[in-house]
Amino acid sequence: MGRTRVVVAMSGGVDSSVAAALLVQQGYDVVGIMLRLWAEEALDGDSARANRCCTPEAVADARQIAELLGIPFYDVHAEAVFKQRVVDTWVEAYAKASTPNPCFTCNRSIRFGFLMQKARALGADFLATGHYARIRRDDTTTPPCYRLLKGVDERKDQSYVLHVLGQADLARAMFPVGEYTKEQVRQLARAFGLPTAERPESQDLCFLTQGDYRGFLVRQKPEVARPGPILNTRGEIVGEHDGLPFYTIGQRRGLHIAPRSARAEPLYVLRLDPDRNAVIVGTADELGFRTALVRAMHYVSGEAPREPLRCTAKIRYKAREAPGMLYPNPDGSARFEFDEPQRDLTPGQGLVCYLGDEVIGGGVIAREA
Repeated sequence: MGRTRVVVAMSGGVDSSVAAALLVQQGYDVVGIMLRLWAEEALDGDSARANRCCTPEAVADARQIAELLGIPFYDVHAEAVFKQRVVDTWVEAYAKASTPNPCFTCNRSIRFGFLMQKARALGADFLATGHYARIRRDDTTTPPCYRLLKGVDERKDQSYVLHVLGQADLARAMFPVGEYTKEQVRQLARAFGLPTAERPESQDLCFLTQGDYRGFLVRQKPEVARPGPILNTRGEIVGEHDGLPFYTIGQRRGLHIAPRSARAEPLYVLRLDPDRNAVIVGTADELGFRTALVRAMHYVSGEAPREPLRCTAKIRYKAREAPGMLYPNPDGSARFEFDEPQRDLTPGQGLVCYLGDEVIGGGVIAREA
């Protein structure tokens, strides 16, 4: 019987390179695949597209790593599907005054959708990525349950963006670097002789190649730049905004507000009102909500808790977990009541629930209450 085949999603970075090297070391039949993803064409007329996840340099590095490890390597064009499923969805959500996280869509639809199909076509049993997360198979249940856990390195933990995965995904997924810290991964890269050992990390959205997201949104959907009133909580006009997508909950700087008296308190964005095309602002005391209404809840186990659940939740990738109560609803939505008000509770972002190191599930913040 042949060796177990694993396709590794390679990016030319240190994490996926070490993931591939570890699997080779463990005796798997490893195949490297790099997806070519859509990015905006350069403003100077250069037609070359350079998504941060698959620049020509990154493709060359990934190919070099595959050669060093002695594994086959393929680069697969996924520009069209990535543009349609990830980028266009992200732009449309912003146009509706939501603040989406495109990594959720990418992991669900591209990595563990499109790429998983490619892996299966190559005869692979598993798809491995360089995510900092862990999977545990629990054989005490019938059928066995796959549990999604945080990565060992809390500073690099990426379980938040993986909460969209279900049992079928986790049964065929591998996260080889999830058991290590980032520094340990770099040490492994040096030990394996990989040229990516010192590769810096990119923190920006991979398809933003021409500056910040505001300019990108205007170029993709010019109508988002529709000015409107800035209102205080009493409904008084205190300024004018440039377009709802350009503002985030908790924002203080960059607000076009009329000069205030020396006694007036600073004003922050409290919420966006697409019905009135208005930005609502208020004082720090008015900022923050204890209750979040969440739509499209996805539970890693495949089943919602039968009773309200005491757990913690994160409302952004880099946010700290905050304790509270999760109240699942029969229609697939949920309500989460935090012990303390959350200042940056933002519609469109993900609310992801944890029990200790385990990801229970998550959904999209619909609105604050």
